Amino acid sequence: MARIRIPSTVIILLMAVQTAFLLFMYARYSNLAPRSEQKPSQVHILILSSWRSGSSFVGQLFSQHPNVFYLMEPAWHVWVTMYKNSAKVLHMAVRDLVRSVFLCDMSVFDAYIPWKRNLSDLFQWAVSRALCSAPACDSFQRTDISSETACKTLCGRYPFSRVEEACKTYSHVVIKEVRFFDLKVLYPLLTDPSLNLKIIHLVRDPRAVVKSREQSVKALARDNGIVLSTNGTKVEDSKYKVMQEICRSHVQIYETATLKPPNFLKDRYLMIRFEDLVRDPLSEISEMYKFADLSLTPNLKSWIYNITHGEGPGKKREAFKITSRDAVSVSQAWRKVLSFQKIQQIQEVCKGAINMLGYQLVDSEREQKDLSLDLVLPRRQFSWSSFNPKQ
Repeated sequence: MARIRIPSTVIILLMAVQTAFLLFMYARYSNLAPRSEQKPSQVHILILSSWRSGSSFVGQLFSQHPNVFYLMEPAWHVWVTMYKNSAKVLHMAVRDLVRSVFLCDMSVFDAYIPWKRNLSDLFQWAVSRALCSAPACDSFQRTDISSETACKTLCGRYPFSRVEEACKTYSHVVIKEVRFFDLKVLYPLLTDPSLNLKIIHLVRDPRAVVKSREQSVKALARDNGIVLSTNGTKVEDSKYKVMQEICRSHVQIYETATLKPPNFLKDRYLMIRFEDLVRDPLSEISEMYKFADLSLTPNLKSWIYNITHGEGPGKKREAFKITSRDAVSVSQAWRKVLSFQKIQQIQEVCKGAINMLGYQLVDSEREQKDLSLDLVLPRRQFSWSSFNPKQ
């Protein structure tokens, strides 16, 4: 039987053709197949805080950035609709809404505002610069510093569909929320491959929080009832039961993120104290922007200086508005206004949070009134390089 001899050059050529074909098919399949290991194109930032902690101010630091699509407390709609439930029961509904907003899927609001027609149907929509400029509203440019009053006047009647349209055009989606009390509730979002989520945990001295809450007693009464599971009954929190829950939540979030954190939290959690922020705004904001992959613009620098160097602490009717104030004076106002008896009560229910977050307890009215005594201790920086899972 005759043997057919194939020249070695032909064999090499065939192997080369076969290899090229396989590489072509692999490249084609790779382009078609989902790439779950790749990060999503957008960056998602959750500002996690509690009522009257300066979170609206921090929200504006992101909202005014031209690369950011920002919404303030979209979960307000969940709590208003389902107010007879407890905060714990509502956690999943809030988390699902937040996830949808991060993905720019605004159909999630159908369950809470089915009548929605205009931008103005969305809670606190006018504090979002993204909803006051194109493509949401044609009256302002993205690089403008937006005004809530002007935005309400000019943009409120634009269709609700512009919210989703605008969201998809930004590199960063930022949400500020005060309705999460447990970091572990957010684990499904942190491990979701469709999200690129980072968390900024904003805290404030509980004594200062109480002073601020006293300016907004009626506005917070319904939320207080949800926190305390009163089945829809409003609560004024004269015994600081809500503050106790808020302080517990800050301790839980901080401990979970820094003592024995899961690997997926690495480089995705940053704790900021309001007091540090108002003392050295540009340094703290630069740290937050670096964490969020943003750059500080000259326009923003100028606005930040003006907003933190106003005169006085602001008026009572401006409790939920961002106006130019003496930010350092605001952070210290509780020491002049609250009675020492109240401070003792707050320290009793929030002692763990005060100690863990780096604030100094006061033992007398003299210490309280002595403003030369600094009650904000140096912040303990958490470093992943020093983290040992076996500890």
